[in-house]
Amino acid sequence: MVKLHVKQGETSLFLYETKCSVSVQELLKEIIELHNLRLKVDRLCDEVINMADHGVALPPHMQGLTDEQVEELKLVDEWGIRCQPSGGVRNNKDPVGRRNGQAPNEKMQDVLKRTAEESRQMVSKKLIDAGTCLTLPMVQTALDQLRGATMIVYPMGLPPHEPVDMELKGEEDLSGTQASKLVIALDQGALWFSGKQMDTKKELADYIGRNEKTKIICKLQKQGHGAPAREPIFTEDEQKKMMASAYKRQEELKKLESADDDSHLHSKWADNHGLQRSFQGLTDIGWKPK
Repeated sequence: MVKLHVKQGETSLFLYETKCSVSVQELLKEIIELHNLRLKVDRLCDEVINMADHGVALPPHMQGLTDEQVEELKLVDEWGIRCQPSGGVRNNKDPVGRRNGQAPNEKMQDVLKRTAEESRQMVSKKLIDAGTCLTLPMVQTALDQLRGATMIVYPMGLPPHEPVDMELKGEEDLSGTQASKLVIALDQGALWFSGKQMDTKKELADYIGRNEKTKIICKLQKQGHGAPAREPIFTEDEQKKMMASAYKRQEELKKLESADDDSHLHSKWADNHGLQRSFQGLTDIGWKPK
């Protein structure tokens, strides 16, 4: 199997295994799908942690309002009353006013946070250091874990405007958010290899040959953004070693060029008349350099 190290700019995303015979179009589709699902897991983990801390989201027309404003307008969060966490409520007001402040108890909170952390680790970039390739089943398992933990803590379900519920149902609206800039549409992505954009009408083998044990670096980005930066000739560790070696050499040269460091002039090998004295037998008679 060919191993692809997928990057976006200088940022490593994940490792992916495929075959030389795969078409670039199919490969691009699979990589974009994995990339977008990883982003979904990351967003979902953040929202699950927020829900564990501050309860479910308020209806859009109540978000950002103070308690006085809610009371004055006589607004009622009916979904918050209906969607209560299992095991009781622990009041913890949301400082940004997005959630109703009715958080789960400590035990249920721990279920949500622990599951979110485990799910995040299942698709994290640490897999690259371990040499583990990311697959769709791995991402789906992370999503299923988050869905299961949510159902345990909120058996009555979640409000339809809750970001966690929308993410799990694939109904999230990312328009106008920073997250929307990271997501790549299937018809807007491009793969680059060796400084060239890969043609979707060709196979991967047209670029790397038929050796199934090949490992390459390819870059994913949106179309129309130009060619991505080339990979540096030296790795970060190699650059650090070279800089340390150059600094050490520079310090050694400074010591040699220092005008104050003339201790070598007192050595016998620095005496211009040493050979003459050795012939005259005067080498051991109170020698001093001139």
